[in-house]
Amino acid sequence: MSSEIQAAIARLGFEQPTPIQEQAIPVLLETGRDLTALAQTGTGKTAAFGIPLIQLLDASINQLQALVICPTRELCLQISRDLESYAVNIPGVEIAAVYGGSSIEKQVKAIRGGAQIVVATPGRLMDLMIRKAVHLEKVHFVVLDEADEMLNMGFEEDVEHILSFTPAVKRVCLFSATMPPEIRRIAKKYMTDPVEVAVGKANSGNANIEHEYAVVQARDKYPSLKRVLDYTGDSFYGIVFLTTKMETQDISDKLIRDGYSADCLHGDLS
Repeated sequence: MSSEIQAAIARLGFEQPTPIQEQAIPVLLETGRDLTALAQTGTGKTAAFGIPLIQLLDASINQLQALVICPTRELCLQISRDLESYAVNIPGVEIAAVYGGSSIEKQVKAIRGGAQIVVATPGRLMDLMIRKAVHLEKVHFVVLDEADEMLNMGFEEDVEHILSFTPAVKRVCLFSATMPPEIRRIAKKYMTDPVEVAVGKANSGNANIEHEYAVVQARDKYPSLKRVLDYTGDSFYGIVFLTTKMETQDISDKLIRDGYSADCLHGDLS
């Protein structure tokens, strides 16, 4: 790694590479090959691809060189912040975060201002491609982060459409917690003889967790939830996952109205 990047990561408190960093960084910096990596969230995978990305780009050229595609705006913002922290000692590096729910004009301005790296969610990137605000013809590095999540969220066609606009000759780096057939197919279609690395076990859960479920009618779900809360009493401390922001707010409001200590978290809240 360059001395500038080493100084940046030392300032961040990095001392030893995580297993995925130890395996991925040499492949990306030294071999010139594509990479598929089986890695769970929280294993340090952003640095595993981010550090080589920063080192391999040409900061003197103000055009898009690398594209990172990820499933959510939260991850998009996190990755872009991390990349900025790795590049803090390298003048001229510009990173644009492209995601829904924020000003598209500001994002267009960041790209046209000479960003060498764009970190994007598929939907907003497609919008910018339609507007001719982003051009992928000279991208030579593509990262697909949390690829299985993107497929689970219905982005498979969008991702393939985006990749079809990138050059035939490029490096592709794919990170995924699982490797279902759809991911393998995308890897086979868009990657050339990739190095495969893996950290941990796919689809593994902690052995000390019990799983229980109840099948109820939709109209009975809220009363059933209250039954569980009442049965466990003051010992209940947990998270209730729901499908939409509206449903999250509705269930939270009902629980508070009915005297439970509850609050909600969703993307429309500050």
